[in-house]
Parts: sequence; C-alpha cells; structure tokens
Amino acid sequence: FLAPYIDNILTVGVASATAALEGIQEETLKNIEADTFWCFSKLLDSIQDHYTFAQPGIQKMIHKLKDLIKRIDVKLYNHLATSGVEFLQFAFRWMNCLLLRELPMRMLIRLWDTYLAEGDGFATLHVYVCAAFLNNWSERLQACEFTDLILLLQSLPAHELSIQDLEMLISKAYMWRELYDAAPSHLTNDEGTCQRRG
Repeated sequence: FLAPYIDNILTVGVASATAALEGIQEETLKNIEADTFWCFSKLLDSIQDHYTFAQPGIQKMIHKLKDLIKRIDVKLYNHLATSGVEFLQFAFRWMNCLLLRELPMRMLIRLWDTYLAEGDGFATLHVYVCAAFLNNWSERLQACEFTDLILLLQSLPAHELSIQDLEMLISKAYMWRELYDAAPSHLTNDEGTCQRRG
C-alpha cells in the first residue's frame, strides 16, 4: 500500500517526500503499512454493499440524507426540489468516496479517525456528517439557481473550513444522529408533523 504511493511521489518528481522516509527503519515502515491497511479495511468492512451491483448501500444513504435534510433544513430541501436538483447528482460521490474528494487531507484524516472510532455504525454517522456538511452552506446554496447550485454542490468550498469547523460539523452530526436515528418516526412522515407509531 505504501510502496506504490512512494513510487507515485517519485515519478511525479517530489523526491523530498522520500527524504522524510529515509530515516525510518524497514520494519517500522512495514508496521505502518500493516496498520494503514487494517484501518482502511476496517473502514470498508461495514459498507460492502456500497460496492456491489446497483450499490444498494449508497442508494439507502442518499435516500436517508434526503429525508434528513427535509427534516432539519426544509428551506434548503425545498430550494433543491424547486430547482430540480436531485440528491443523487451530488451526494452519490459523497457516499461513494466518503468525502475524500471534498475535504483537504488533514480534515479527512480527522473525520475518518472519528469513523474508525464508531466501528460498524460509521456509515450511519456518515449520513449525518453529510447532512451537517450540506447544512453548513445552506444560505449560500439557497442563493443559487440550478447551474450555479450544481456547480457549488459538486465543489463545496471545504477549504474555507478549519479543523474546529469540522469538529463542530461532527458534533452536529452526532447530535442529529441521537435525535433522529434513535427516533426513526421523525424521518417518516412526509407532512412534516409527528405521527405516533403503534
């Protein structure tokens, strides 16, 4: 895993990156590689259905994100709907790549560290993180028409976020997960009113 990355750095011509690795013993590099592989495998183990035919796991997560935004930010939800924007147009990549393309590496490491700590429940938390991520730019998104809206959704300015901002988004995601995941009826009624089940 690490060797191809290093080879890629060398072919790009960034030889200074190897200077940082020169002082590290081979045994230590092997341990780092093994730990990295384990972490990545652990992350992907609980989302195997994301990468099978028709990607049912991703489809469920996108649907859940749509329902969640409808509950927590109805103005944004309505703006997206009236503008003709489908969640699939932007959220598929968020679910498929786990925000890899949206966040700078330092933030991605912080976020994925949280996901690793979640164990098998990380896929659920990821939907709530995506909701917090989307809600963060709600006002800016609501000011856009279709073309600009799609462009912004496909390239949200995550570089504007600090690590503290990301931690606030993660905190908001935890809060929403506790509110809505523990009480799924909050996400089932299309009229926006609570219904008692049973």
